[in-house]
Amino acid sequence: MKLSQFKFKLPTESIALYPSDYDPETGIYHRDECKLMVLHKKSGEIEHRKFKNMLEYFDEHDVFVFNDTKVFPARLWGNKEKTGARIEVFLLRELNEDLRLWDVLVDPARKIRIGNKLYFGEDDSMVAEVIDNTTSRGRTLRFLYDGPHDEFKEALYSLGEAPLPATITSMRASEPEDNERFQTIFATQEGAVTAPTAGMHFSREMMKRMEIMGIDPAFITLHAGLGNFREIDVEDLTKHKTDSEQMSVSGNVCQMVNKAKAEGRKICAIGTTTMRALETAVSTDGNLKEYDGWTNRFIFPPYEFGVANCMVANFQLPLSTLLMLTAAFGGYEQTMAAYNLAVKEGYKFGSFGDALLILPD
Repeated sequence: MKLSQFKFKLPTESIALYPSDYDPETGIYHRDECKLMVLHKKSGEIEHRKFKNMLEYFDEHDVFVFNDTKVFPARLWGNKEKTGARIEVFLLRELNEDLRLWDVLVDPARKIRIGNKLYFGEDDSMVAEVIDNTTSRGRTLRFLYDGPHDEFKEALYSLGEAPLPATITSMRASEPEDNERFQTIFATQEGAVTAPTAGMHFSREMMKRMEIMGIDPAFITLHAGLGNFREIDVEDLTKHKTDSEQMSVSGNVCQMVNKAKAEGRKICAIGTTTMRALETAVSTDGNLKEYDGWTNRFIFPPYEFGVANCMVANFQLPLSTLLMLTAAFGGYEQTMAAYNLAVKEGYKFGSFGDALLILPD
C-alpha cells in the first residue's frame, strides 16, 4: 500500500488537548468516559458507545493484553554555556548508569556540538556535557553528577516534563498534571517516552469490574519510543523502516494467552504497541512464546495477525504508522470509513482522543 492512502482531512479542533471529560476548573476527569466506536469486522456494523461500556462485549476467561510500560518525564529545557541559548533536550534512554550517559535528541541541533555544556534547572543545578553526535538531532550527554544513581534519577526527572506529542504541545503549554494524565494506571516498567494511549482509558473501577467478570489481564512490556510519531518520508510503505523498541513477554503471559486461544476465547490487544509486541513474539505454530529483546516490526495492510482477535486503539492521526496497523487489523476500507465517520460524529483524535474497539463478529 501507499502512504497517500492513509491521508484524510482532520480538523485541528478534532485533536484532543486533554483527556476526555476533563474539567479545566477542577482538573478532574474520568478515564473511562471517552467515546467508544465499536466496529464489527464481519458485518461492518458500527456502534457508538462509551468506553466504560466496552466490557459488555466480553465474557469470563477472555483475555485483555496490556502494555505496562511506564513513561518518564523525558522533555527537559536547558541553557547552553556562554550564550545561554534555550535548548530542548528529549531523553531517549540511559546508556550507562555509572557514567550517567544518556541518548538524547536536542533542538535546535545546529547550536549543539561535542564539548558543549548544558545547564538545567533554575539554579543550574544539573550540568551535562555533549560527548558524541549520533544523528542529525541525536547526541550523547554525560551528566556531571556525583551522588548515588537513584538520587541522580530523581533529580533529573524533577526537571522534566511529560513527553506529550508535538500535536498537543504546539497548541497548549505542558502542565505538571500531564505526568499523571499521560500514564496508564497499571504502568510499572519504566522506559517509555510516549504512553500506550489506548490503555490510558482504563480506570481503577473498570479494572475491578474486569476482575469481577473474570476477564483475565495479561501484561507485556514494550517501551514505546518516538518512532510512533515520526513522519514517513516514502510513498512505498515497504521501504519504510521503524525504530527499534525494547520489549518483553513473560512465560506466564504466554501460558494465559495460548490457553485462551486454544479455548476459542477473545484475546484483546489493548493498543497498537501491545499488538506489535504480540506479533513479534508469535511463533510459526501460532502460539505466543517468551521474548526478551527488541522489535522494529512495522505492520500495514495486508497483514495476517496470529494472536489477538480483538483490538482497542485510539483514533490516530493521518499518515501515522498507528493508523496503518489499525487498518491492517480492521480492514483498510472499513477502518478508513470508520475514521471518516468519527470526524463527522465529533470523535477526538490523538493521544488523549477517543477509542475504537474492533471485534471479529
